[in-house]
Amino acid sequence: MAQDRVEAVERALTVLETFDSPQEAFTLAELAEVTGFYKSTLLRLLGSLSRYDYVQRGSDGRWRLGHSPVRLARRHAPTRHLAARVQPQLDRLAADIGETAALLEAHPGEVECRLVALPSAALRHDLHPGSRWSTRREDDPRPALPGGHMECLALSTGPGEPRLWLSLSGPAGRHPAGAWRQALEAARGRLETPPMEQETSP
Repeated sequence: MAQDRVEAVERALTVLETFDSPQEAFTLAELAEVTGFYKSTLLRLLGSLSRYDYVQRGSDGRWRLGHSPVRLARRHAPTRHLAARVQPQLDRLAADIGETAALLEAHPGEVECRLVALPSAALRHDLHPGSRWSTRREDDPRPALPGGHMECLALSTGPGEPRLWLSLSGPAGRHPAGAWRQALEAARGRLETPPMEQETSP
């Protein structure tokens, strides 16, 4: 009903809807063009959204999604189920290998970090849920990491489901060749083993 509408809220939601796009970041002018709002109006809306971490302004002046949308998305039932299965394996990888462990999901033309476990090391790949980057190859979700390295291993997914990868990332050359791959394969094996078998295996 018309009397139930709050115009300022609807405008803020219109801004957030703009980020449902393969384009990761937007200038103020681009947001104005997409939403049809004046720049002065957008700055007020973005200011409120950024205070609650729904959007963030980068050092380049462009606007990106913050961490709050991802935090809320994790409350969605399928995501909670995925996190319950995968997060313990990421935590184990990060603890055993001492590098950043993550679950990556493919979208058309880009990859999104869904879950992550950070190591205690000061020098590390600071990856966060909701981080996105462009990709040209469907079989290679790795971002550009100058001075760093990422190893990925695909998980089995059903027809029509997004492609998922387990990953380890950190400074290049810090671990022997093949060590990351072996750790990822072991984690994938634990994920694909039914829980009852895990409980009864020696």
